[in-house]
Amino acid sequence: MKVLCQLECMTKDRIKNLIERRLPEAGLVDTALKGVQLFRVTEAMPCVPAVYEPTVVAILSGTKEAVLDGEHHVYGSDKYLLCPMTLPVEAGTPQASEEDPLIGVVIALDPRIMRELTMEIGTAAGGNRQSRDSAPSALALASWDGGFTQALLRLLDLLDNPVDLEVLGQGRLRELCYAVLTGEAGAAARRAFGVGNEIARSIDYLSTHLKEQVTIDDMADHVGMSRAVFHRRFKEATTMSPIQFVKSMRLNNAAMKIAEGKTVSEAAWDVGYQSLSQFSREFKRMYGQPPRQWSHDRQATTGVA
Repeated sequence: MKVLCQLECMTKDRIKNLIERRLPEAGLVDTALKGVQLFRVTEAMPCVPAVYEPTVVAILSGTKEAVLDGEHHVYGSDKYLLCPMTLPVEAGTPQASEEDPLIGVVIALDPRIMRELTMEIGTAAGGNRQSRDSAPSALALASWDGGFTQALLRLLDLLDNPVDLEVLGQGRLRELCYAVLTGEAGAAARRAFGVGNEIARSIDYLSTHLKEQVTIDDMADHVGMSRAVFHRRFKEATTMSPIQFVKSMRLNNAAMKIAEGKTVSEAAWDVGYQSLSQFSREFKRMYGQPPRQWSHDRQATTGVA
């Protein structure tokens, strides 16, 4: 056990050095691997509105925080974060500094690959039946195990060789997805991408129709569920009621657009609000300031949310 721990620490050090070599200063950069980003944060950033897509976030140094419906998820190099579906959160790096920077990697999860692997794992395990009563978990923290650590190193090692990356990139991403599905957060991932993933599919539907007046009945009908069952399972999965979730998705997206430089009215229309006064009221209720004041006080920041 001690030897395994030492090997895992050595592997993590290699991953950290690989990231530091490519990112000696603060920033968030895309890599040649589609959906893989490296980040380094050197100053404390309070939690701000964000929308997480299906992703894995792995930290090699420092700590990061994500807040979902008032529940704080703080994690560092001992845990990685799985977000198996699109979620409105608040995220930040409250402890980052020059002396103790936040260093890590974000890997977008390809739904097609995750669905294929979930089915293959189920079949290989003797059947792909899953409990339809268990809703997918919202955010999950998982311990780094040997499979995940080695898969992440093998994936990032490809950045040193363009030919290897072109030939092996998709295979290594698939290997990392497999490590997530079979690791500590595997149950949450398999529920979100396997049979019985109605809640994740309803959130995908909302995300692609955010500018429209999507109702709870629309979301329930989209996945073939009654309103009552949908409401219960949705809250089990996300900790929020569907109405609360829709409002948070719209307001978080709007806040991000305002931070990026859009006007308040542009941001409101972009996320489906038809009344600017209603948008301002709901924005102030959620963030404690009217949007114009929030926009004035909030400078667009670089870094990773």
